[in-house]
Amino acid sequence: MPNQTLQYLRSRIGKVCVAIVGTTPAELIEKASVAVKETPFLELRLDYLEKPAAALPKIKQFIAEHSAATIVATCRCISGGGKFQGTAQDELDMLVKAAGAGVHMVDLELGSAEALKPAGIQKLRDTGVGIIVSYHDFKATGNLDAVYARILPFDPHFIKIVPTAQKLTDNLTLLRFLERVDQPNIVGICMGEFGIISRVLGVRTGSAFTFASATVGEETAPGQIAARTLIETYRLEDIDASTKVYGVAGDPVGKSMSPMMLNSAFRRETVNAVYLALQTKKIEDLVELVREIPIHGLSVTMPHKQTIMAHLEHTDPLSAKIGACNTVLRAQDGKLYGFNTDVAGIVTPLERRLTLKGAKILVLGAGGAARAAVFGLRDKGAEVFILNRTPETAQKLARQAGAKVIKREAIAKSSFDVIINTTPVGMAGTKSPALLTAEELKTRFVFDLVYNPIETPLIRLARQNNIPVITGVEMFVLQGARQFEIWTGKPAPEEEMLRVVLHALKQQAEAAAASTPEAPVKKAKTAKAT
Repeated sequence: MPNQTLQYLRSRIGKVCVAIVGTTPAELIEKASVAVKETPFLELRLDYLEKPAAALPKIKQFIAEHSAATIVATCRCISGGGKFQGTAQDELDMLVKAAGAGVHMVDLELGSAEALKPAGIQKLRDTGVGIIVSYHDFKATGNLDAVYARILPFDPHFIKIVPTAQKLTDNLTLLRFLERVDQPNIVGICMGEFGIISRVLGVRTGSAFTFASATVGEETAPGQIAARTLIETYRLEDIDASTKVYGVAGDPVGKSMSPMMLNSAFRRETVNAVYLALQTKKIEDLVELVREIPIHGLSVTMPHKQTIMAHLEHTDPLSAKIGACNTVLRAQDGKLYGFNTDVAGIVTPLERRLTLKGAKILVLGAGGAARAAVFGLRDKGAEVFILNRTPETAQKLARQAGAKVIKREAIAKSSFDVIINTTPVGMAGTKSPALLTAEELKTRFVFDLVYNPIETPLIRLARQNNIPVITGVEMFVLQGARQFEIWTGKPAPEEEMLRVVLHALKQQAEAAAASTPEAPVKKAKTAKAT
């Protein structure tokens, strides 16, 4: 191991390397010039360029003008998951030229390294550049120790191993590998929607650094997180062995704003904690992760609010009565305790506007959130009607809570004090038929629990008919604030939580408005690896 060079490189780099892509040399350098102002550790993806060599003079000039920056050059072949159409020898030749242009490190894919003769690798080593030998598996998380053994003979400055997580517990495989190897020159990341945990927690487990995209939409690998999100939302630089881990578990959770909201609350109240998005389809996968990381608390969302109950040591009376839990606390004894903050998030906004006793309320849906709404409203003396696409589920809930089932054809003939949507219909990224027609909205208030976007189709329809609305943001922030208090014992910074959520939703709406057919937002093409 070339220790002196390794120590020099480690003294220059941070925990986050930002991958920069561009379709032309000018665009590549332009984006690097923006990114370097916030994060001086950059990877320039030469394989995105039609003629990578054309960028080298500009890269040389960029390095001369940014002496504090540390630059990695990557020109990954298609066979290794990149975009470069040349051979392994062509990749090597390009990296040697990049070294001559002054880059500090080059990234050579393991497959290319194994295809080259030892003299070729020596030619790269003779340039004095730092060498990363990397391996990417786009299908699974296999035998990481075997991959490590294949890379060792090349004696690189950094060993980079990047499998794909097919489930949450694949992150455990990677994190345990990092702990077992315990070397300062290992970089380990899981790609994919299930691998976000490794991108945030890997650095505290032993990964020398992690990778991020320059902006949302310029990811160079599945599951890659934007640099600003990684640094500002997840506070990667502050994560250490004592940082407590929390998360939102569900399917899907990719668009959830819970990580942004709760991480902002932790930062505001100086709590050493990080909150992650835990995409999972299987509750057993989630529970194993919770016990092994360990995770200190969970926000549980669809479709796991009911199935999580079987894995809890104890629940509060409300969760037990409802049969659904949206909040889990891992106590000091390691046991899992369940709570339901959805009820307060639903009932409180309504009580601010009307008397619930005797109120006639229509609940759309019969899942976990619907159960919280129905039981919570019945406890307040409301008369509750349930409409669900599966009548049997609605009937079961109605019997349990003392509510009534209503058929779709009866809606237009009825009037209500409140209509509440507890289904995911209207959520960003979902396409479903309209919940109700204008003729069916005979109500004093419309309450949509979907918070992203704020202006859901149901909310829009209500406004068009001059019906007062309650958006899902109010419920979202209230239930999240109660979760924060259960986990930390501190009062939640509700105003700050509301502010960051509204700001993010406003930005999303503006971005969506700008992405019209007349003015499309041009996004860089994404590569497959890192």
